[in-house]
Amino acid sequence: MSGRPAPDVRPRLDASLRPEAFAPVLARFGRLHLPGLFTPDTAGRIAEALAADQPWVRSLRASGSVGDITGEAWDAMTPAQRQAWHSLLVQGANGSVQYQFDSRRISDLVEAGQRSGGVLAAIDAVYDWLNSAAGLDFLRRLTGDPTCAYVDAQATRYRPGDFLGRHHDDEPGKRRLYAYVLNFTPAWRPDWGGVLQFLDADGHVAEGYSPAFNALNIFKVPQDHCVSSVVHHAPFNRLSITGWIRSRRG
Repeated sequence: MSGRPAPDVRPRLDASLRPEAFAPVLARFGRLHLPGLFTPDTAGRIAEALAADQPWVRSLRASGSVGDITGEAWDAMTPAQRQAWHSLLVQGANGSVQYQFDSRRISDLVEAGQRSGGVLAAIDAVYDWLNSAAGLDFLRRLTGDPTCAYVDAQATRYRPGDFLGRHHDDEPGKRRLYAYVLNFTPAWRPDWGGVLQFLDADGHVAEGYSPAFNALNIFKVPQDHCVSSVVHHAPFNRLSITGWIRSRRG
């Protein structure tokens, strides 16, 4: 057994950030793109963890049907099964929200005592920081909202063809104040898709945030938005940690 201490994977913010300086922008527009959130070492460590092998779950919703399957089961689907799934997407295109992407529900796992070791510990550490006194203080100063009390988190991976359809994030009893996305794919181009798009009442894209590396995208709930489909020739997966800032746990 090695006597070396475990590496310190706690996230560290860029020391120059002053969250209250951005609060007026978020208050005025209801959304904000904040680049350079973490130190380069922290961002690199989280990106490495998200790109590592791990038990991704395929999150799926089409034509009102919701379900999760393992990544292995998705990859093993036959052409006929893929066509059946595509048919469900077409049938539900004008209905409720639809999506397909990979996820790991970090908050659920950590709260159930199922922490990850090794390189993946850096992902759990983001959830820990978000719910620490320092993390919550940062979010309260950024939002100007003293009621921010709990932050859930999931790791997400969008592969070619993955998307998240139009929705507003407001669900009864969830106490969601803000949604956030922490992006960790280096050198992403907006023409590869995966863009967080905000939609106006006329159905136009009012604004879009590309998943820039080490950037925080945050917006007030409710707000119509979607994530555009990742194109099939995208050379990378779109990797992020995302969730909601709530007024209380549960």
